Amino acid sequence: MKTVYTCFSTDVIHEGHLNIIREAQKYGRVVVGCLSDKASIRYNRFPTVQENMRMDMYKKIKGIDSVILQDDMLYDDVIGYLHPDYVIHGDNWKEGVESAIRSHVQKLLSAYNGEIIDVPYTRNEDVKKTDLQLKEKLSMPEYRRKRLRQLISMTPIVKAMEAHSGLTGLIVEKTVIEGDNGRLDQFDAMWVSSLCDSTAKGKPDIELVDMTSRFRTIEDITEVTTKPIIFDGDTGGLTEHFVYTVRSLERLGVSAVIIEDKKGLKKNSLFGTEVGQTQATIEEFSAKIAAGKKAQLTDDFMIIARIESLILEEGMEDALERARAFVKAGADGIMIHSRKKDPEEIIEFCDRFREGDRATPIVAVPSSYNVITEDELAAHGVNIVIYANQLTRAAVPTMQQTAEEILRHHRAKEVDDRLMPIKQIITLIDEI
Repeated sequence: MKTVYTCFSTDVIHEGHLNIIREAQKYGRVVVGCLSDKASIRYNRFPTVQENMRMDMYKKIKGIDSVILQDDMLYDDVIGYLHPDYVIHGDNWKEGVESAIRSHVQKLLSAYNGEIIDVPYTRNEDVKKTDLQLKEKLSMPEYRRKRLRQLISMTPIVKAMEAHSGLTGLIVEKTVIEGDNGRLDQFDAMWVSSLCDSTAKGKPDIELVDMTSRFRTIEDITEVTTKPIIFDGDTGGLTEHFVYTVRSLERLGVSAVIIEDKKGLKKNSLFGTEVGQTQATIEEFSAKIAAGKKAQLTDDFMIIARIESLILEEGMEDALERARAFVKAGADGIMIHSRKKDPEEIIEFCDRFREGDRATPIVAVPSSYNVITEDELAAHGVNIVIYANQLTRAAVPTMQQTAEEILRHHRAKEVDDRLMPIKQIITLIDEI
């Protein structure tokens, strides 16, 4: 009997999946692959049900002969092992970025005359409702909040991109590309930056925007996205205030807050020693971390200590001493910052910190030293890379240029060719 293979990554079985099984049965014995958790986070969405539980769920479906784990989104592992006569899939993978997967599968099958069967995608109200329920589940605080820790354990390096509004959140959420190796890639998390939040509101980056306003930005983002959020908490403010910030962020479903070891009026770190900035003592900042950890109510939430020693030219030894002390105080991660264009001091810090601590996550923000790649950072022990302000920096000059051109020509025709059609923008927003 011929073998028909299909792969599921879903947490909930709906009519579309059952239709695939019914069609597959017409061609032979049906083997279903369960896309692994690690592969799923690169492919489309984060699974809310672990792979072993999803495999058990698939085994109970009538018409399936066996279930196996698929650990490669391009099907290399299962096609090499199973050599199916047919691979069956909904025809939605014939378009968009998923078409790259289909092309790769076609190439693998053609090596031994295997075939693809494209089944018309099932579109009805029940399927639409199930998809919406899955998205809503992913966006719930209790699921979103724990996702950063899960990602750190599942992927070589977590990629976070700045988001400062619902629209930029959607861009981070929905941007998926076909990489050089044919695999799909996307951002894992969102960084709600104090700088970008303040800039979007036309305010200076001096902690002028109060937490209530910043929480509204988080709510705008969480309402339309599902990916985990890392919050830029600046200095954390007074310890007495920081404990309430921790509780509020937990309730909102934020995964982590990063606070910097400075005190007094906040000044942007990239000014370094050009402006007056005061670093808190190790004892002061350790006490703030400990108070925040004591206040948090879930094990999922992370408090990450941002060290400014290299920014303020206090030296490598000071940075390392602080890192070790802050971990001892309860910090769930260390962010090391630098404004140099050369990444060498970041590399040195990571290597030396990892000599004595192999477990604590390290966060890097390569805004100045942007020549280093994610793979290179991961090789030196970095777990999270944050692209902290690139969307804001890309938008401002484009908007300025557009405004100038309209003023110069007294009409909008000259700028129209470089503008995204409004219909394309609207398609970013899901219809309910």
